[in-house]
Amino acid sequence: MPRPTPPDREPHTLKALGQMLHVTVFLSFFVVLLLAYIALFTQPKPWMIAWWARVTAPEHEFPSAAVPDSAQSPSGEAAWSAPSIEAVSDPKQRAQLAYGKDLIAHTSKYFGPSGTIEKNRSNALNCQNCHLEAGTKILGNNYSAVAANYPKFRARSGGIENTYKRVNDCIERSLNGRALDTQSAEMRAMVAYIEFVGRGVPKGRTPEGAGLKKPALLPRATDPVKGQLVYEAQCQSCHQADGQGQIAKGAAEYTYPPLWGPLSYNDAAGLYRLSNFAGYVKYNMPLGARHDAPVLTDEEAWDVAAYVNSRPRPHKNVPSDWPDVRKKPFDHPFGPYADGYSERQHKFGPFGPLKAQFEAMNPTQ
Repeated sequence: MPRPTPPDREPHTLKALGQMLHVTVFLSFFVVLLLAYIALFTQPKPWMIAWWARVTAPEHEFPSAAVPDSAQSPSGEAAWSAPSIEAVSDPKQRAQLAYGKDLIAHTSKYFGPSGTIEKNRSNALNCQNCHLEAGTKILGNNYSAVAANYPKFRARSGGIENTYKRVNDCIERSLNGRALDTQSAEMRAMVAYIEFVGRGVPKGRTPEGAGLKKPALLPRATDPVKGQLVYEAQCQSCHQADGQGQIAKGAAEYTYPPLWGPLSYNDAAGLYRLSNFAGYVKYNMPLGARHDAPVLTDEEAWDVAAYVNSRPRPHKNVPSDWPDVRKKPFDHPFGPYADGYSERQHKFGPFGPLKAQFEAMNPTQ
């Protein structure tokens, strides 16, 4: 008996393939619409930003900053932490970075009153007296944002500044010294270290924990008399009653630096602005205070800042600062000003009206 001829399967196969093609086209179209909706109408989540930064980040010669799993910022993003010099494989680079870190941590040993490279090129301060833990402490004025944001325009000079210019600014102001040759081994090592600390931060970004956190403005003027009481209770055990700090016998640098007088920062330094000094001490001082466990109240921080910055210190003439006076900070203590308020109020406050006027004149800042 003849076997029946099997039915032709080709039409059924073509039909199935056509159905699969339609489904694929539909799903692709749906995914494109979904991605477009996310891009246009929603804000990316922190984990999405972090993932995209990792995917698109270029390969660096240095390792990225380590981020502990438990470290989270208030916004939910992973908190920044400094990379390790020891993880750098190239011995020459590792040595330069270590030298740069030592210069930051012990600047006075190299350039201060008893400097081993050059005496009296700077004062008795080290860079890390302002940039704590060699520029790696959270909200301790760290260097995390430098590599990602320099070169940049700075209103103080009215021009574009690179990292070398920024470092020399600190040497001339906070260290009351003379600028270093940008081609010197010391300057190159310091800049290499500072930029290394911020490796891994995407260009144009400022990570959580960078810079200083400012305390809330007081409704009154700051009070140097009250500030002296705070200083006596919280500061003078380290910095001494006369503010001249402590130096170990036979040492080339101070254990606790002078806060005023000829060996301290001059009146063109960033800490001479009360908001900077108050933010620095509120979340970092006295010894043992942390940004998440401060010792001083807001009032104490502002008042002790007023006391310290009312004491005598070197003067630096900087007539070219703030060429656009509208951009001069509300607590910059020297005129001229664009807002009509007095020089005394710009130094001691109350700062609320001044800050409001500054924001009105500079709505994009």
